[in-house]
Amino acid sequence: MADLEEFFSDLHIHSAYSKATSPEMRIENISRIAKMKGLDLMGTGDCLNQKWIEEIKSKLEVSGEEIRDPKYGVNYILTVEVEDINRVHHLIILPEISSAQSMAEEFGSSDEGRPKVKMGAPEIVEIVKEFEGEIGPSHAFTPWTSVYKEFNSLRDCYQEELRNVNFVELGLSASTEMADRISELSRFTFLSNSDAHSPKADKLGREFNSFLIEEPTFKEVSMAIKRKNKRKVGLNFGLDPRIGKYFLTACVRCHKRYSREEAESINWKCKCGGRIKKGVKDRIDELADLTKPRSPKHRPPYIGGVPLIEAISFLEGKSLSSRVVYTKWMEILEKFGSEIEILVKADLSELSSLGKLSKLIDDMRGGKLKVFPGGGGEYGKLL
Repeated sequence: MADLEEFFSDLHIHSAYSKATSPEMRIENISRIAKMKGLDLMGTGDCLNQKWIEEIKSKLEVSGEEIRDPKYGVNYILTVEVEDINRVHHLIILPEISSAQSMAEEFGSSDEGRPKVKMGAPEIVEIVKEFEGEIGPSHAFTPWTSVYKEFNSLRDCYQEELRNVNFVELGLSASTEMADRISELSRFTFLSNSDAHSPKADKLGREFNSFLIEEPTFKEVSMAIKRKNKRKVGLNFGLDPRIGKYFLTACVRCHKRYSREEAESINWKCKCGGRIKKGVKDRIDELADLTKPRSPKHRPPYIGGVPLIEAISFLEGKSLSSRVVYTKWMEILEKFGSEIEILVKADLSELSSLGKLSKLIDDMRGGKLKVFPGGGGEYGKLL
């Protein structure tokens, strides 16, 4: 067996063919930012969309499972998010383009990058298995279109096909520590992905995984998800869950935060007239059968932080779109090579020249960030 290598990966994104997605989500831009981030392997997103598949074939080198951008040295793997009849979202990973094209026919053609499939989760899993793919719930805890929004257990959603589900995507408002209070999740591999709708530096790669695998192919990633032949996920890097816009229970109009008891007492209707959405923290408290997290031996470390450009924006006291912030970000990347090198790989002594930014990165790695929590669709903020 060849030596295993570490590949950093973001497997859940959307193309320009998905609703509410930037027209800039094209291969060229995705690869360029992925390279700057230090991402070795990207999910294509939207691989059931024929127009996107044609762009993939024309812009990338494709040979069976191997899909690569020769210009930036970024590898790709075929992925798509689908919505089932219960409005639950699932992330699907497929071996090759022929699998994606055949699956698109099974589900029925759609111009939407994230298709709505007129099937329940068990039937979708059966089809994914026909094509030897992988499937798991997307952003499992969010109060919209997620498995734990609609069901109280994975078994209720996937039924007998749960045996063929091997991963759970945590989502932006949850962490390993939170999810490991639910004992039914102990056997599943956790994935952290950006769900990016834009190639901006604060969106693409804001969450990522490291895979310990031989090469960046579907076969190797599938083995890592199943933890076979020593392949595995070595790290989850996610947003600090308090940064997530649905961490706390809050009004979707004015963003006033509520306790679950307060929200229930006023029938989930804010004084401003807006609807109150249950936060991920409260939902996990409802579902948890463990008072403290109990992580299995296979669970990798989790770092909860923020994208580098967001950290710079906070320290400079300027907006993310500021020229000062962008210039600083580029200068730091030029010095250290990539964002992932700075956030998780470099020794802190190597980052000492970054001053306050070095301290902030130390706080990320140590779980010591100070955050005003998000809720009701409003992102949290560093303090």
